[in-house]
Amino acid sequence: MFRGLSFPQLFLATFLGVAGGVYIYKPIYEQYYWEKKTLKADANSPELVKNEE
Repeated sequence: MFRGLSFPQLFLATFLGVAGGVYIYKPIYEQYYWEKKTLKADANSPELVKNEE
């Protein structure tokens, strides 16, 4: 199946593929986490609670 690739080459290619995917998609996950965190903080803000009373 992997005639031209030795185990170290296959391992390196797999590692580089995973590292590249993390590098590319990390900003998307950070943006999602930041938006979720700010929405949660806004929902618990004193101004919002005061206006509801």
